[in-house]
Amino acid sequence: MSSTRLPGKVLLRTCGKPLLQHQVERVRRCRTLDALVVATSYSPEDAPIAALCAELGVPVFRGNLHDVLDRMVRAAQPHAPRWLVRLTGDCPLADPAVIDQVVQACREDGVDYASNALHPSFPDGLDAECMRFAVLEEAWREARKTSEREHVTPFIHGQPQRYVLREVRHTPDLSALRWTVDDPADFVFVSQVYEHLYPARPDFGLEDVLALLRAHPELAALNAGTQRNEGYLRSLQKDAAA
Repeated sequence: MSSTRLPGKVLLRTCGKPLLQHQVERVRRCRTLDALVVATSYSPEDAPIAALCAELGVPVFRGNLHDVLDRMVRAAQPHAPRWLVRLTGDCPLADPAVIDQVVQACREDGVDYASNALHPSFPDGLDAECMRFAVLEEAWREARKTSEREHVTPFIHGQPQRYVLREVRHTPDLSALRWTVDDPADFVFVSQVYEHLYPARPDFGLEDVLALLRAHPELAALNAGTQRNEGYLRSLQKDAAA
């Protein structure tokens, strides 16, 4: 709820529901996931997120606002998972098929971590990461940098000599498309997508959105020009200043 560019963004509503509810409903369609937990903070302003999760029947864990790595590990530990999938809560266009593709890549023999975002080729907002939980716990015990604690996985994918990494890529490259929600223009774009597609087909996916943009290219211009991974770049600046 404390987003600086769009406060309260995950509870903004489109098509009658909060964005977070839309994302939960989409992620629940994944075939590879056994459990879904929303990890938010214990800040009082995040209480509405916990209340929404209670309504939706989604387990919620509340932890440190800034140490997201600690929050994620503690949220998962009661479930004792072999693998963990990390998704960010500002991606209401998340595609279950894409998430499942990343999970399958991570479950190959010997793989520690798989992602479709190390060298982006999917639209921003369809990012997914899957890792062996034992590897994430190693990061939790050893990571010290601000960027490693705030953005969860840099400790892992920043050490290809230590961990076996797999990448999932899309052809053609769609990384110039922006489908996440970080600022007001992003919310306008996502709302337009939902208003066009959701009433007729609530389970619309990547190809449906691409078809919509081919029919209405003006929609993609609504939030064009915002830098990808802006928050992570700020964390790297904090590392350098420390």
